[in-house]
Amino acid sequence: MIIATGTASGKSLGFLLPCAEAVEQGGTVLYISPAKALAADQRRALADIGVPDLRAATYDGDTPRDERAWIRTHANYVLTNPDMLHHAILGNHAAWAPFLRRLRYVVIDEAHRYRGVFGSHVAQIVRRLRRICARYSRPREAGRTPVFILASATSGTPEESAGRLIGAPVRAVTEDASPRPALRFAMIEPELTGEKGENGAPVRRTAPAEAAHVLAGLTEKGVRTLAFVRSRQASEIVALAAQRILRERAARSASRRRRRDGGGAEPEPPDDGPDPGGPSERIAAYRAGYLADDRRGLEDALRTGDLLGLATTNALELGVDITGLDAVLVTGWPGTLASLWQQAGRAGRSGQDALAVFIARDDPLDTYLVHHPEAVFGRPVEATVLDPDNPYVLGPHLCAAASEIPLTRDDLDLFGPGAADVLDGLVERGLLRRRPRGWFWTGHDRASALADLRGSGGPPVQIVDSASGQLLGTVDEAAAHGTVHDGAVYLHQGSTYVVDELDLEESVALVHAEAPEYSTWARDTTEVGVLRTLRGQDWGAEAAVRFGEVEVTRKVVSYLKRDVRTGSVLGEKSLDLPERRLNSRAVWWTLEPEAADRLREAGVEVRGAAHAAEHAAIGLLPLFATCDRWDVGGVSTALHADTGCLTIFVYDGHEGGAGFAERGYAAARAWLTATRRAIAGCECSDGCPSCIQSPKCGNGNDPLSKPGALRLIDAILDEAP
Repeated sequence: MIIATGTASGKSLGFLLPCAEAVEQGGTVLYISPAKALAADQRRALADIGVPDLRAATYDGDTPRDERAWIRTHANYVLTNPDMLHHAILGNHAAWAPFLRRLRYVVIDEAHRYRGVFGSHVAQIVRRLRRICARYSRPREAGRTPVFILASATSGTPEESAGRLIGAPVRAVTEDASPRPALRFAMIEPELTGEKGENGAPVRRTAPAEAAHVLAGLTEKGVRTLAFVRSRQASEIVALAAQRILRERAARSASRRRRRDGGGAEPEPPDDGPDPGGPSERIAAYRAGYLADDRRGLEDALRTGDLLGLATTNALELGVDITGLDAVLVTGWPGTLASLWQQAGRAGRSGQDALAVFIARDDPLDTYLVHHPEAVFGRPVEATVLDPDNPYVLGPHLCAAASEIPLTRDDLDLFGPGAADVLDGLVERGLLRRRPRGWFWTGHDRASALADLRGSGGPPVQIVDSASGQLLGTVDEAAAHGTVHDGAVYLHQGSTYVVDELDLEESVALVHAEAPEYSTWARDTTEVGVLRTLRGQDWGAEAAVRFGEVEVTRKVVSYLKRDVRTGSVLGEKSLDLPERRLNSRAVWWTLEPEAADRLREAGVEVRGAAHAAEHAAIGLLPLFATCDRWDVGGVSTALHADTGCLTIFVYDGHEGGAGFAERGYAAARAWLTATRRAIAGCECSDGCPSCIQSPKCGNGNDPLSKPGALRLIDAILDEAP
């Protein structure tokens, strides 16, 4: 069963009551959440309901090792996450046998978060869990497995999405009759600054800067506020900027009071000076990568009101019950409508009226939404996209399953229609051995290490202060090339560091404290090769859309230094980092050479037109798939070696694909039409971040042609059926 209703609608109570009853009757419960903060919040809720003999325990990466044996033996309500289930529970199922024999319910909370490659991995982890539970069922209940209860934000087709997640039919509960406080919803497009940026494009005030001003104003008035931002770095920047704004206001106010009282104006304190006990001290940042004690302290401070404002990544989007929040700022499109309403629903959880503010980034999708609010308020929530049959996902989990209990032919239906072919490949590679009784794991190491649940590409890189040896935090290996390369500026809890060395072999980045007057931005090159076309449509004689398997080769080649105040480029420095190769899936449009030549004859700069259309299409894809632009990548070329045509690629940024490009292919005409509307509707003349410039472009947004992109898209759409 899946309970798919709005925030603060009582979903937790819906699964807590049957679970508490099961515990009273001698059963056990396994609770799975995507975030440690949510598990800690649920444990507090369990303590409040006062069920006799309930022994709840959190089993995650922060659990001390001397407590883990007690939990396996004595706990009857275990709260964990997919990573711990994958690495520590399933592979050690014999030690969990007493718990598993009595398992009555498996709760999967915030199920809408399991999407893309991560959701596909979790789907296979759940299948492995179901298989092990069947082994430990009591003889008189042979084949019995626990009841699965999923809780989710409202989503499209919840039965289908939940069914793909657990691999079994699911019944949905979607009716929501819970009382709800009034929510005022504002949408803000930051103003133009009057300055000119790259290629002479108008510069708009950044969304983080706007969020800092709104956050400062609300907290100054005692309004408890969460400001959601899109990255770890942005959470630090917004918190620091809001603190600085409040210090400056306090200094000006004190100066005015002194002049009014006849004391004369004294020198104002520096912008970064202390403000003990003042409003600026009640604003902080919260994000993944902080150590556990730091995260818990921030959560408690916000809950008690010691903190009034928190700039956070989506780590606090989930159903953590932080009562008393008055307002939420959503800084940039969070990827899906489900996430937007989850974030907005953090406010007003005590029953009081609340405020939600969407602050648009200088981005094609954000700009499109503030000018077409019906795309937010008049649309159903998206369906969750995941692909558990992805062979790059399925293979490692078949190895893990075989190491847990040897696989038999009867198990294949559980793992999906592609399991037999993937098993043959694993045997050929020597990872599994086929015997009359089934498939056996051949390795001596833990098979669970083969699966990279978040598609990050390797172990996380540890960020270490070279002066003290202190571990500051971590960053995914895939992101390390662009964020903690040699010379990169790195922010952590309000402090600025510069990277001395990135050691990829040891997975460590050594940094030192420094506050330079510049930020850094990595530049890369990307090439795409077509491996196999899976589906395609010819749009007339000269245009086509295709979907298939591709190989993406990326390399970070340099980084820019930008002035922190003006954004102007101060210089560029080369980097020597290895290439990264990715086998993925992509959707691509092609235009025959004859049609491209006609565009050239009409004065269209074809390379710039294709590049601009690629950027805008990536920006609009989240309207049609549960992703954001950072989940996908793109390449455009006036003549591609594999297609022989002008080609625009949009690919999934995860090994084997994540389903986003496939969803884009299914909506190719509507997607490209919305892309054209976004470009044409932008008020700029030559292109800007609101339409065709991309914050992740490895080529510095050059070349780009806004009028050319419109002519190119028209040429493709004119051929569409």
